[in-house]
Amino acid sequence: MTDTVDAVAADRALKARHRAMWGLGDYPSVARDLIPELGRVLVAATGVRRGDRVLDVAAGTGNAAVPAALTGAEVVASDLTPELFAAGREAAALAGTELTWEEADAEALPYPDASFDVVLSCVGVMFAPHHQRAADELVRVCRPGGRIGLVSWTPEGFVGEMFRTMKPYAPPPPPGAQPPPLWGDEEHVRGLLGDRVTDVVARRQSVTVSGYASPEAWRDSWKQVYGPTIATYRNVGDDPERVAALDRDLAALAARYDRGSGTTVLEWEYLLLTARRA
Repeated sequence: MTDTVDAVAADRALKARHRAMWGLGDYPSVARDLIPELGRVLVAATGVRRGDRVLDVAAGTGNAAVPAALTGAEVVASDLTPELFAAGREAAALAGTELTWEEADAEALPYPDASFDVVLSCVGVMFAPHHQRAADELVRVCRPGGRIGLVSWTPEGFVGEMFRTMKPYAPPPPPGAQPPPLWGDEEHVRGLLGDRVTDVVARRQSVTVSGYASPEAWRDSWKQVYGPTIATYRNVGDDPERVAALDRDLAALAARYDRGSGTTVLEWEYLLLTARRA
């Protein structure tokens, strides 16, 4: 009994840290200014249409939920960090649509079995620490014959490399936690979903990120707006040498991927995967 209580307490503490991390910086600006197309791509790939009941898991500011609602679907946007919902509501209002926003843990969704026609997650559920738990929940709440759609950063792409670069400077992951970019590996996701889904279609695509004067300018911006990067810098904040080393490593990463001429242009690879609940 004590072990169970300790495990529950540890999980609550972990989720509290995750919620706080995603509340750092300005993730709404990332979703709005850098990757807005990802949600639209996911909604199109899963064929969301009027009358569908849709759940966006780890929705953030509604990058997928808002375009899903614009189809006429009935949409619920759920996230562990409800502090992001204000920006999402504003985006929905500007787009002229409405949806429901609910706080929820991707590893323990508060919805009945088979209650949604479409279950989506756009670079969201991949950050749940326990991949199998999260995948089980995606499948559980999707009705038989319903669709599941995921966009996830790949391990080999820019964002996957960024997390690998930050890892030596970040706090050690809790026991049992898996790296987020594994969700960008098709075989990993197929293994998580198993024979509970059919008609799996996966392809790698990329989103172009620009608007930075230099790799150093991207790094300096990312230190201000992106929660995981902010948390990593805070972890080494009392060691100037490690801060400087992280500065160098992130700038070098961006320089290696830079495809621009005069300004920095980065291609961020992601895996788009859709499936049907068996």
